Order: sequence, then C-alpha cells, then structure tokens
Amino acid sequence: MDTTDIFLYAGYLLVIIGVILSILMPLINSLGDPKSLLKTLVGVAVIGIVFGIAYSTASGEVAAKYMADPFNITPEGAKVVGGILLTVYALFLLAIVGIVITEINKLIK
Repeated sequence: MDTTDIFLYAGYLLVIIGVILSILMPLINSLGDPKSLLKTLVGVAVIGIVFGIAYSTASGEVAAKYMADPFNITPEGAKVVGGILLTVYALFLLAIVGIVITEINKLIK
C-alpha cells in the first residue's frame, strides 16, 4: 500500500464523515426549532418531485458500445443518470432565474 492509496482511503473517510455530519447537525439544531425542519423537508420533497419528473422524461437508450464490457451500462442505469442530469439542469436554471429576479427586485427597490 503506497501513499496514494492511504490518501484515497483518508479522503473516502473524510467524505463519509462529512456526509454523516451534514445530515446529523441540522437535525440536532432543528430540535429547538421544528419549523426549520419542516422547511427542510419541503425543500427535499420539491427536489424529489423535480427528480421524479426528470426521471420520467429521461431516455433509457444506451449505445451498443456502452453496453459492452468496460462500461456495462443498463437501460435503467442510463435512465437514472439521465434523470439526475436533467434534475441538475433544472435546478441550475431555477437558480439563475432566482438570481435574476432577486437582482431586478433590488433595482426596483
């Protein structure tokens, strides 16, 4: 095991710790203010709905060369990846629209 492997495993460990803490800390902080937890759940539900719409519109087509040995992409896997990509695109556009609306609001006020 060389240093590259050690640093990769350390990176994996830090990502896992970060994910766990990013989930637990808001839950711990929201125990004092349950309304903030409700807002978080609404946000997660909206993202879930956006993903559901994106997943249903995503194509499951896979080129023959990607179904072969090094990639082994299934039509279902391609549909999930397509749904995730469409969700990211939709959230990106939503963020841009939100920024533009906020700046226009600032100009008007």
